[in-house]
Amino acid sequence: MDTQMGINQIRKACNTISVELMNIHPAVPSLGEKETQDEIYKALFQLTKEVETIKKRIARLEKKDDSTQL
Repeated sequence: MDTQMGINQIRKACNTISVELMNIHPAVPSLGEKETQDEIYKALFQLTKEVETIKKRIARLEKKDDSTQL
C-alpha cells in the first residue's frame, strides 16, 4: 500500500466514524439520566476531537506530499 492509498483508507474510516458519532448524539436524551448523558456527551466530544486530529494530520501529510512532487 502506498502513501496515497493509506491516506484514502484512513480518511474513509474517519468519515465513517464521524457519521456514526453523529448518529449517537440524537439518541442520548432518550437515556433519561443526566449523569450518563453528560458523560456520553463528554466522550463524544473527545472522540470527535481525536478523529479531527487524525484528519488534520492526514491533510498535512497529503499537502506535504503534493508540494514535494512539484
